[in-house]
Amino acid sequence: MTSYVVATAGHVDHGKSTLVRALTGMEPDRWEEERRRGLTIDLGFAWTTLPSGRDVAFVDVPGHERFLGNMLAGLGPAPVVLFVVAADEGWQAQSSDHRDAVAALGIEHGLVVITRADRVADDGASALAQARVELAETGLRDAAAVVVSAVAGAGLDDLRSALDRVLASLPTVSATGRVRLWVDRAFTITGSGTVLTGTLTGGTLAVGERLDVLGADGPTPLTVRGLQSRGSAYPSLGPTSRVGLNVRGVAADDVHRGDALVTPDAWPVTLVVDVRRVAGFTWNDAPEHLTVHVGTAAVPARLRPFGDDHGRLTLDRALPLVLGDRLVLMDPGRRAVVGGALVLDADPPALTRRGDGVRRTTALADLRPEGDVLAEVARRGVVEVTTLSRLGLATDVCPADVIAVDGWWAHRPAYDAWAARLHTALDRLHTDDPLAPGLSRGAVRDLLGLPSDAFVDALVRDGGLEQEGGHVRLPGRAGGLGAASSAVAAVESRLRDEPFAAPEADDLTSLGLGARELAAAERLGRLLRLDGGVVLLPNAPALAMRTLATLPQPFTTSGARQALGTTRRVVIPLLEHLDGRGWTRRIDAGHREIVR
Repeated sequence: MTSYVVATAGHVDHGKSTLVRALTGMEPDRWEEERRRGLTIDLGFAWTTLPSGRDVAFVDVPGHERFLGNMLAGLGPAPVVLFVVAADEGWQAQSSDHRDAVAALGIEHGLVVITRADRVADDGASALAQARVELAETGLRDAAAVVVSAVAGAGLDDLRSALDRVLASLPTVSATGRVRLWVDRAFTITGSGTVLTGTLTGGTLAVGERLDVLGADGPTPLTVRGLQSRGSAYPSLGPTSRVGLNVRGVAADDVHRGDALVTPDAWPVTLVVDVRRVAGFTWNDAPEHLTVHVGTAAVPARLRPFGDDHGRLTLDRALPLVLGDRLVLMDPGRRAVVGGALVLDADPPALTRRGDGVRRTTALADLRPEGDVLAEVARRGVVEVTTLSRLGLATDVCPADVIAVDGWWAHRPAYDAWAARLHTALDRLHTDDPLAPGLSRGAVRDLLGLPSDAFVDALVRDGGLEQEGGHVRLPGRAGGLGAASSAVAAVESRLRDEPFAAPEADDLTSLGLGARELAAAERLGRLLRLDGGVVLLPNAPALAMRTLATLPQPFTTSGARQALGTTRRVVIPLLEHLDGRGWTRRIDAGHREIVR
């Protein structure tokens, strides 16, 4: 199902609600006080079907300066706007506030609607001319204009046709991406429980789906029990839609306007964003402490300018923000829109050293509005691809100068630096300690700060290194015996004559063979170490099997000892070694047999 959402904008009492009422036949003002005073205070909602068959929902916003925050909550998530100017009053103060909001949000689709044309002699020509001038620096500069009289019904068919044309020109919105729905209402319906409403601008919602609601106290999981749009129930809803969700897992009192329903683990939740100013203001116009409006949220923030065009916003509470999000900045003292900002980085680096601010200014100036994934990888050195995707960066193609390893991207210079450090460390190790088998995989990860074992394998492969027994080494540097070589040769000579006459510990010590030397000899295939400090030749198990196979089966430990001509100190760990290989099988405490 394809539907559309359109918000109104314009000065108080210029006929926005009357226009929506005339187009839909529905009353957008929800509160009795609003209908009694003829003044929209909060967001209103109505819907209709256009002549083309397109379903469209309207979000009617208040125009009074006291309710500017409510207006921004309605306008923020909407992709299309009807900018209303009354012909008999022309451009007014809140017209400018709403214009600044439209510019800050980067809204480029909509109509200019001149209302109450029946009250002036020039059919609204003067009001339209003035509106064209005032909107010249916004995305509505080339928007089509329609002159109407909602009370008399004049021009409404033209407005419906013009709106149809605008909706037909909208770019396609992905229905398969992650969901972020800014909540504008939370209430309880008897017998149904908690209901949340908002404008779905991307992704698809489905009954039974699990989401997180992100509020001031962090994420709370919930389950979608039911979905409604424009008074009807649906099993799923895609963008762009006005959506009501009946949910389980959270109370209505615990959800507020400005909270966001999101796909779990798909969005970065941040307190700090680096931004580029938009909509024609300067940082000098903005106080240090201001209010940031995004979606339906309004959050106090502190501004740190970086030069003329960029700055850092530190928010009072974390929000799910990504690259490309548009923010409206308000001066809370004057209750006026200061301007807009474009999010360039939702996970910016900390600025702790002298000169970091200047360097960050330069880096932000080079960032493209659509994001620079290579620059982000370069800044981090290595980063998970899912992290880049969560930040709003395109990850469908791995950039040049990036090494892809097991779900991670590493910047080529950082990767090459790791390889160089590893080669240097291994060369030093082999020189200082010829007996060493190399660096363990864990030591390599710790040395280089690698995020996963997969990078160890990649560095071994790409660096022409060798890996054996959990150790990484330079090629051909398996570890030698050095001064212990003659001692090992002496043990080998003795064992060749008497294969099961394992030397005693004192004999090994007198030869200068400690644990490290014996381990190196075993690694080189010169000796075999068994439990209890027993040292034999590597072929001793095979020789033992030849002899044991001649014994009546099953055989005893004592019989094996006598047949091999050795001692219990040797025969017991040797038999256990054969058991471990699966060559022999222990039947009971005193008997074994050959496994055929």
